[in-house]
Amino acid sequence: MDNKIVDNIADAFNSELPPAESMDEYLDKIIPQIRSNSEDLREEEYYVGKHWIEFRDADDFHEITMHIFNPEGEYIQSIDGNFKTGEWRFLENKLIFGFEGSKGEIFELAFLDGEFFILKKHGNPKAMERRYFVLVKESVARKVEWREALEMMYNKYKNSSSFYITVAVIILLIVAIFVALS
Repeated sequence: MDNKIVDNIADAFNSELPPAESMDEYLDKIIPQIRSNSEDLREEEYYVGKHWIEFRDADDFHEITMHIFNPEGEYIQSIDGNFKTGEWRFLENKLIFGFEGSKGEIFELAFLDGEFFILKKHGNPKAMERRYFVLVKESVARKVEWREALEMMYNKYKNSSSFYITVAVIILLIVAIFVALS
């Protein structure tokens, strides 16, 4: 059997995060692999009214920053218990939010489920300090660091039963081809 095929099959069972230097690089590699498991921003029950903790890989980011997108457009940000309110709205699979008297931001959905809410800043990624806005459900976020959270998200879908069914079908096809050619 071709070594490349064997390597690809082995990679399918490997649930370690792909190598990367930063949170943005990890997400650039992970999101395309799990995106099909994401919900849509129109499905507000997945993010509205929930308490989300922001994750960053910056060494100087030590605050507990919670974000709440309440119904009817109210946005609350709490940094170590001090809060301010603003507004949010959904616009064609984009989320716009900010505070009165300051500039808001526009994000596109990168990934959403009941535990992870990852937005990608709209605009030129080369001009941005960080491309992703990573939010993790509060009950999960309080137990893990950012890299563990990404690993948890990756493993949640990388190890799903549909993934194994797909791999099993591929293996069976390869075996059938080799048997037919013998």
